Amino acid sequence: MPMNGSGTNRLGAYLRARRDLVSPEQTGIPAGGTRRVPGLRREEVAMLAGISADYYLRLERGRDTRPSPQVLDALARVLMLDEVERAYLHDLAGTAAAPRRPGRRRPPPRVPARLHHLLAVVGVPAFVESRTFDVLAANALATALSPRLRPGENRLRSLLLDPEEQAFHQDWEASAAGIVAAFRQTVGDDADDARVVELVGELSLASGRFRQLWARHDVRTLDGGTATVDHPALGELRLHRDKLPVGDVLLVLYYADAESETAEKLKLLGSLASIPAEGSVGLPPDVVAG
Repeated sequence: MPMNGSGTNRLGAYLRARRDLVSPEQTGIPAGGTRRVPGLRREEVAMLAGISADYYLRLERGRDTRPSPQVLDALARVLMLDEVERAYLHDLAGTAAAPRRPGRRRPPPRVPARLHHLLAVVGVPAFVESRTFDVLAANALATALSPRLRPGENRLRSLLLDPEEQAFHQDWEASAAGIVAAFRQTVGDDADDARVVELVGELSLASGRFRQLWARHDVRTLDGGTATVDHPALGELRLHRDKLPVGDVLLVLYYADAESETAEKLKLLGSLASIPAEGSVGLPPDVVAG
């Protein structure tokens, strides 16, 4: 299944999606008359970026795949991209000239032994995930926080398709938009990776909201932040989230402000699950996780 309906022309698809999101008024262009596009016209983008309309058309249609960094920066300015989105645009331009063969699969990530040991002793809900949001290992506190944080689950799929996970997040719309944009950013130039194609295909068929968000081509980092969730037994929890890269996986930690109501509730979390002696669940350290 094509990732965006344009084969390997991901740069052109991204440019089209982003110009649809910029109104003429935002750039100082009068919006008078009948317009057939929701955002900027191609010639308007070209004019504002200081390039010819013909050259911009070749970029969108994939006829020119080697724009200069200066042209990309000009387009990023016109399309009002932030730093993450601008970097993503440059990445797409860098890969457009050397498209990858569809179906290429990265070697499955491994969970280092030290992460299993850390999960056992860290004392807060923690888990390890891949760049495609597959849960590779988790401690019992994490699975007590949410059953969707057990190994074998995929957080993107859970958030888009599982009603219990949707109810778990107080601001589900923002959470869904954030994780889809982070997924696109982490995918980067590996949009033809077999695991990515599998996830996008499944979610495109099963979730209308995913199709809408994926078509926007939003990109953002999802390194950390604060989330408010509704636990079925503990009620409202206000949690901080940190993501720490370890090799080709991420260690994710949830914790609360000291002496807060949420901190007191987290002390009760262990009683909601049978915590094994080693304190973590997942694949053994010497087994490939994927």
